[in-house]
Amino acid sequence: MGMAALWGSPVSFLHVWLPLLICGQCALAFSVAGQQETTCEANGSVYYVGEWYFLDSDHCTQCECTADGSACARTECTSLPAACIHVSHYPTDCCPRCEKIGCEHGGEVYELGQQFQPSACEQCTCYSDGIARCQVADCAPPPCVNPVYQKEKCCPQCKDGPNCYVNASRTQVIPGGEPVWVDSCTKCRCHDGQDAGYWEGNRLATCSHVRNCQPDEGLN
Repeated sequence: MGMAALWGSPVSFLHVWLPLLICGQCALAFSVAGQQETTCEANGSVYYVGEWYFLDSDHCTQCECTADGSACARTECTSLPAACIHVSHYPTDCCPRCEKIGCEHGGEVYELGQQFQPSACEQCTCYSDGIARCQVADCAPPPCVNPVYQKEKCCPQCKDGPNCYVNASRTQVIPGGEPVWVDSCTKCRCHDGQDAGYWEGNRLATCSHVRNCQPDEGLN
């Protein structure tokens, strides 16, 4: 059949172009459908499928825009180091940040592993768990009942020299060394370094009394 015959026949014309029009409509519909994309709305913005975002109202919640809508999960913050001594939490961050690791002791901050001496009697070390552990000097008991602590000296000092209490009333103190008459009938002597139990919890003098003696009140 020639082209002239084809164009000259109305039936043949419709028979050829009707399927083309139908297919053209199908292609148009497919193209429009292919351009449609699912979106998600959050934070006052529009996100496309596959995009991730954090919620402005909760910086710990992260979401993904999917064809079924937003799929969200909340972030769990990890524990900060035990030795963290300076923590910051910025408004735009979900979790707090550790800005400095070390030890804090007596209002001072020390680096991990650092050794320091806060007083004449203490030797301290900053450990990895953030705790400063100190050793205190083991001082011998001072040979007096009224020791004083002097600056830059670890152990207490007997400013007035060795001494002790006369008796358990602890009202009278005598110097150490030579025997002392505490009244007309009683002579006392403090312990010295040669005596057993020297100052190990015993700060009372050893006293002897004269027999059949009445103390002279003037010597008390």
